[in-house]
Amino acid sequence: MNQQPIESDRKEENNKDAVAEQVESMTLEEKISQMMYVGVQGTSLSEQQRDTIEKEQFGGLFLLEENIESSPQLRQYTTDIIEADQTNDVPLFMGIDEEGGRVSRIPEPVQNFPTNRVIGEANSTELSEDIGQLLAEKVKAYGFNMDFAPVLDVNNNPNNPVIGDRSFGANPAVVSDLGTATMEGIKAEQVVPVVKHFPGHGDTSVDSHINLPEVNKSMETLKEFELVPFRDAIDEGADMVMVAHILYSEIDEEYPSSLSDEVISDMLREELNFDGVVITDDMTMGAITENYGMAEAAVLSIQAGTDMFMMYDAMNGNYGEVKAAILEAVENEEISEDTLDESVERILRLKDEYNLENEAPSDIDEETLNQDITDVINRLP
Repeated sequence: MNQQPIESDRKEENNKDAVAEQVESMTLEEKISQMMYVGVQGTSLSEQQRDTIEKEQFGGLFLLEENIESSPQLRQYTTDIIEADQTNDVPLFMGIDEEGGRVSRIPEPVQNFPTNRVIGEANSTELSEDIGQLLAEKVKAYGFNMDFAPVLDVNNNPNNPVIGDRSFGANPAVVSDLGTATMEGIKAEQVVPVVKHFPGHGDTSVDSHINLPEVNKSMETLKEFELVPFRDAIDEGADMVMVAHILYSEIDEEYPSSLSDEVISDMLREELNFDGVVITDDMTMGAITENYGMAEAAVLSIQAGTDMFMMYDAMNGNYGEVKAAILEAVENEEISEDTLDESVERILRLKDEYNLENEAPSDIDEETLNQDITDVINRLP
């Protein structure tokens, strides 16, 4: 008789118990810090930033294009960040946008991939999975354990200023098949994939980096189109979903998706049965800052069901302001501590499943990596 499934289930149950005990031992401040996914400014780690990372025990840290100058500089930067986090019991999520095409942060000499539009025209799940694996190898080589990819938006608006060729195409089935395959490839390298931008950024004509887009679509229409890739990715084991700053006025006429109970709790959790980690897009984007205060948005987002919220501009007082606002909301019973416990347990469970450790990047074999990327690109029609 095969005992493997029983032993596997028992191990998973023990891990969950250990994670639950870990959450129970944490202070309220530590729990809030785990829910914060922050950015740093500049191209090297300042002493003030180093001290903040050591003290605050953030859940995650991400870098953007403006943080990156060169391959040696990026490797030194991530090494310094990871070393600053060495004293913390819980390792950081280290995240970056590496989609390929025009959203590629890993610098030369490591080669970039063509756009998802080009990959979509090839329409090969085998090829997409191989590309996902190599995307993960690229980010791992620079100390990252999370890739904010793949893009699961269906590109059904030619006037869209932000998605366009970042999408695999205008056919939901193609986006679903290739996006899920890319996700599986990233996971195969023990890098956490983040599917985005829920519930769909493909039919917008406003860039959410600048202001708040609005889409007038019913739930029925979304189910038939925008939600198809997300539903399929969730069914195939998606670990983390990024929620966009878009007002779907027929779903929630007041709040954008990233702050909406109807979108996060009802649609994503209940309708699509997602029990992984929900993360917002960056809260310093214009869609939020032009309409809400940072602390207000963070509280609303947690109330709506978010587990982690991204905040690039965190080191200039924003972090302290947001943390204080969440503490006050818990004290005033506007947010229950049970809600925080559920979110932190999801976060810690995911870190445990991926065996994350505070380890600096090992030496990179750029020649071999580039040859592997070239070989895959040469398979495109």
